Amino acid sequence: MQKVVKTALAALSFAAVTASPSLAADPIKIGSVLSATGPAAFLGEPEAKTLQLYVEKVNAAGGLLGRKLELVTYDDGSDAAKANGFAKRLIEDDKVDVILGGTTTGATMGMVPLVEKGEIPFISLAGAVVIVEPTKKWVFKTPHTDRMAAEKIFADMKKRGLTKLALVSETSGFGQSGRKETIASAAKAGIEIVADETYGPKDTDVTAQLTKIKGLAGTQAILVFGLGQGPAIVTKNIAQLGITLPHYESHGVASEEYIKLSGAAAEGVRLPAAALIVADALPASDPQKPVVTGYAKAYADAFKSEVSTFGGHAYDALMIYADAVKRAGTTDKAKVRDAIEATKGFVGTGGVVNMKADDHMGLDLSAFRMLEIKGGKWTLVD
Repeated sequence: MQKVVKTALAALSFAAVTASPSLAADPIKIGSVLSATGPAAFLGEPEAKTLQLYVEKVNAAGGLLGRKLELVTYDDGSDAAKANGFAKRLIEDDKVDVILGGTTTGATMGMVPLVEKGEIPFISLAGAVVIVEPTKKWVFKTPHTDRMAAEKIFADMKKRGLTKLALVSETSGFGQSGRKETIASAAKAGIEIVADETYGPKDTDVTAQLTKIKGLAGTQAILVFGLGQGPAIVTKNIAQLGITLPHYESHGVASEEYIKLSGAAAEGVRLPAAALIVADALPASDPQKPVVTGYAKAYADAFKSEVSTFGGHAYDALMIYADAVKRAGTTDKAKVRDAIEATKGFVGTGGVVNMKADDHMGLDLSAFRMLEIKGGKWTLVD
């Protein structure tokens, strides 16, 4: 197994290894399609900033294999339908060496057929399990899956003696997949889904669905499965209706922006998220501590804002790619793909990554931390 803690820039050793003088002048092109604007911007904007920041850091440290990185980014405006066209442009016109991104599940899945046909490494920043199940040869992902989120939430519910859940899911790709995985995992966990309501990503009020839940006897908890601004609207509606049931969210809202948008209504909300959100609260013995605190400081220093797990997903994707290139000693796409799949003991902001042929994410449930919002701040539950 490769040595743990590889994501620090120093550990990646961005020195020339095998590059010839002629190749050294050619940049390694990092392609990206992100939702830097639109409803999913609070996911995509920190992703875009992170890639920009760390491409600059890599280049300042001498590049990768003695070559500079060149970032080619397109903003899909949170419109998943645009992602396919941008991916086509990255592959055919820009001739990129790798694609990082797909802020949302919908955008990611729109790009998958093109990267598979073009045989180009693709590391997604989106959450749904469908991205990596079934395994696709050229497709990888850094975030935890929606199935893992449901399982982590169910484990916490059981600890609290809660077994009857009202599910409110978004009709986006992420929300639909989250709903499917939540329902599929419930029976195994001994959780009963007593209500199954949905809302649209652009809905501005969800009180009708929540009123049904409020009037339903026996409900013990609510889970909202969505991303972007929608869950904050649902959270406010829950408070406005005076619903005091334990409230869970998915990892799709693991950002300070969710707390800002939800205000006081977010108090007491629990969700599974990466250690990055509570970096300072981690014990010194935690292997992720130096990685997440280092990234958090670099991001805050550069952009004067709090980190989110979404920016962390972009950091992990870029560093996993860089580590794979270093191990492969080349940017040959097939060899880099194989090296990504062989990633072991890689400590990122999302957890310790151990990929294999039938697992193109490489995270287990221990990578998730259960958090609760107290006093407008993230706190560790476990």
